[in-house]
Amino acid sequence: MTQLFLIGIGTGNPDHLTGEARRVMAEADLFLVPHKGEGKTDLADLRTQIIADVRTDATVALFDMPVRDESLPYIARVDAWHDEIVRTWTETMALHPEAQKVALLVWGDPSLYDSTLRIAARLEPKPEIRVVAGITSVQALTAAHAIPLNTLNAPVTISTGRRLRDHGWPAGCETLVVMLDGDCTFRTLDGNRFDIWWGAYLGMPEQILDHGRLADVSERIVARRAEARAAHGWIMDTYLLRRLPEK
Repeated sequence: MTQLFLIGIGTGNPDHLTGEARRVMAEADLFLVPHKGEGKTDLADLRTQIIADVRTDATVALFDMPVRDESLPYIARVDAWHDEIVRTWTETMALHPEAQKVALLVWGDPSLYDSTLRIAARLEPKPEIRVVAGITSVQALTAAHAIPLNTLNAPVTISTGRRLRDHGWPAGCETLVVMLDGDCTFRTLDGNRFDIWWGAYLGMPEQILDHGRLADVSERIVARRAEARAAHGWIMDTYLLRRLPEK
């Protein structure tokens, strides 16, 4: 049976690799590395560099990531996209029939707002799946700002920009971490009621941070994000919002 290693690699900093990740990478026969098109070669380059730092003899198979069909409703669009990714993985692995231990490097951790585990579950025949935990962008964000994730004895909600846009601030929530938000949805909130801690390219040399009262820094973050995305051709960012106590 083929083994599929899903290895969390943090946010692009080679120092984020755990000892377990390095040990598992040393065992892999094949590394699958997605290429996401023009302007995003940095992401594939980062993965291949991380692999090369651990394995000078690694066999790396680059594959083109399928593109989502934007004409479909969101859930149907993602479902069809996942099927296409499974087909691509299967075809790529078939070119290396001798590989029994296949590895995929996953940004952050495979458990948090990442669909690699859901996609892997669709493979036929089913491989033996092993997950290696990684540092998430949430951890990298709070570390970069030197802040605790939660306030004293209080819960934390982790959600997406889409949900914040469609459903507003979650009921009973004090601290909200927002991921996958390309639209800067924090602009829909009353900026005087929240503090924000924002970060892009967390853990990388290009890292950008900003924080403060949302009303004061919102437009600055939007501008810095747009400038960075134009410069690099891609951006990965996340932010933490904390609701201020009612006066």
